[in-house]
Formats: sequence, structure tokens, C-alpha cells
Amino acid sequence: MVIDVQIASLFTAVSLIIIGIFAAAFLDNLIKKVIGLAFIGDGVNLFLIAMGYKPGGIVYIYLPGMAAEWFSQNAAYPLPFAMVLTSIVIGASTMAVMLGIIIVLYKKRGSLSAKEILGE
Repeated sequence: MVIDVQIASLFTAVSLIIIGIFAAAFLDNLIKKVIGLAFIGDGVNLFLIAMGYKPGGIVYIYLPGMAAEWFSQNAAYPLPFAMVLTSIVIGASTMAVMLGIIIVLYKKRGSLSAKEILGE
């Protein structure tokens, strides 16, 4: 059952990445492109969390008197979780900057179409 959840998470992550790539590459609206980029970031975060999960793992807290061998066998790998937390913060700030640039472009050009803004 636990492995099924992990595989479902991996399939969901791959589908989010594919949807995000499609949106960023083929949609014309700039806001939809930014949402597609957010989907890519969320898919990568979900992939990292799914790969860092260990069935039967515990929260990564070391208590005095805890046997190191038992702890290393039952702990979840903490690096992916730390990377995802950092990625969430960076992704939120990057999205805010991208949306700010889109607001400026809309005020200057009057359109959210990438083709109209680039003059094609």
C-alpha cells in the first residue's frame, strides 16, 4: 500500500511536469506560462519528496540514548525535504518577480499575448 502511494506520487509529479512544459511552450498568455512554470516547480518538488520517502521512516530528530544503528535504519532521508523547502521559497519569490514584470508589460503594451508583446 505504501509503495502504491509512492508510485502514484511519482506519476503525479511526471504529469505535473509534462503539463507545465506544455503550458510554458505552447500557450500564448503570459500568466498561463507562469502558471505552467509553477507546475514544473511543483512537480519537481513532489518528485523529490517521493524519492526521499522511506517506508517506516520517522521524523529526523535525534534523541539522547537513541541507538545510532536503529536510527539510521528507520529515518527518512532529510536532504530532499530541505531542498524542497528552499525550492518553495525561491519559487514563490521568482513567481512574484515574473508576475510583476507581466504587470509592467501589460501596462506598457496593453496585452498579455506573448506574440503581441514580442511583435511577431
